[in-house]
Amino acid sequence: MSIHPGGPAFAQWVAAARLRAQRPPQQPRQPLLAAGQLVGSVAEGFLDENRLMSFLNNGLMLLKEEHEGVLAWHLQVPADEVTPALNVLAATLRDEGLCGPWRDEQLAVCNPAGEVVGTIERGAVRVLGIATRAVHLVGQSPDGHIWVQKRSMSKPHNPGQWDTLMGGMVSAADTLDQALARETWEEAGLRVERLHGLTHGGHVLFSRPSSEGQGAGFMVERIDWFSAVVPQGMQPDNQDGEVELFDQLSPDAVRQRVATGGFTLEAGLVLADFFGA
Repeated sequence: MSIHPGGPAFAQWVAAARLRAQRPPQQPRQPLLAAGQLVGSVAEGFLDENRLMSFLNNGLMLLKEEHEGVLAWHLQVPADEVTPALNVLAATLRDEGLCGPWRDEQLAVCNPAGEVVGTIERGAVRVLGIATRAVHLVGQSPDGHIWVQKRSMSKPHNPGQWDTLMGGMVSAADTLDQALARETWEEAGLRVERLHGLTHGGHVLFSRPSSEGQGAGFMVERIDWFSAVVPQGMQPDNQDGEVELFDQLSPDAVRQRVATGGFTLEAGLVLADFFGA
């Protein structure tokens, strides 16, 4: 089914949103390496003397040395100890009030080649500039309406805003397909094998400042999105308490709600990609 990109208000929102999704850091950042592998970055001055002493007291070997011509922070551990060391770092940041919301969920930590070198608590990824992956599902009804969800008011990010049928992180234990299946069940109570025409539609990229770590965070994320038709008579049913309600909207109504700021930035850009805007 061909869906028109929408009117000028939607086009203006999309243009501005793409600029918001790709913004430089608000302050200079320094590379973060673990076992000699580049894994993220930290805001300049974030590891001041007091915080550094706290890290050292927790047994972390953090040194500031040159890397490819710039000063960088090096977490000096053997390759097989990257995960425990990163999680000690995350817990230390949490204890000092410098993390995002603690989720007890491990996300993969990769080097620039995309190779997994360890894992870390989800709450610490943005303050450490660690790249993450997420997955969204754009669900349609057979008549062309679009299933959307309203996020629970208890969500730590964007409570009460509208979202795609499903959006979630790819955990360290998941492949992309596994994350799609797990999150679709947890958020919408739907089994992906029962959906029709499930297709990988594309991806959107984010690189922008975030509020974690008292404003020292930086979000680096790739969102892969899929689309599918929810068969007639099948209703989304939230399983994890993170969705307030589901609704079906016409494509025009979705574009209008996106244009007036009703959707999260991430969902809005996924939907813009879906609409071909």
